[in-house]
Amino acid sequence: MNNKIIIINGPNLNLLGEREQSQYGTITYTELKQNCINESKKLGLIAEFAQSNIEGEIVNTIQNSIKKFDGIIINAAAFTHTSIAIRDALSIFKKPIIELHISNIYKREEFRHKSLISDIVTGGIFGLGSDGYILAIISMQKLLNNENK
Repeated sequence: MNNKIIIINGPNLNLLGEREQSQYGTITYTELKQNCINESKKLGLIAEFAQSNIEGEIVNTIQNSIKKFDGIIINAAAFTHTSIAIRDALSIFKKPIIELHISNIYKREEFRHKSLISDIVTGGIFGLGSDGYILAIISMQKLLNNENK
């Protein structure tokens, strides 16, 4: 395989462009998805998008990705701080995983400072807005081609 990735998004990210623009910018979820698909194609990657407000659906998506995808980019949103189930599912995925957050979770409320997944992912991108997705795609392509040394 070596070129199929999935970008998984957690709760409320479907409302990008409508919610707290000071934190998340004005880009809509549809625009973000298209930007990511375009960037992936440029880099020779096939990217799929998934979004759910339901923890169990995200766990199912991760489990179903094990045999189908070479890498995961995940913005688990609020589940980052609460979901042991998502953490456990990610720990089963033995390929590159990039944790992503549009806002800098370490500059926000105290309860957001703890990520339950940071210590099991390959790397993380925080606080760079929607551009973080593009950086994550570029980084994933390098990881899959063993260029990140």
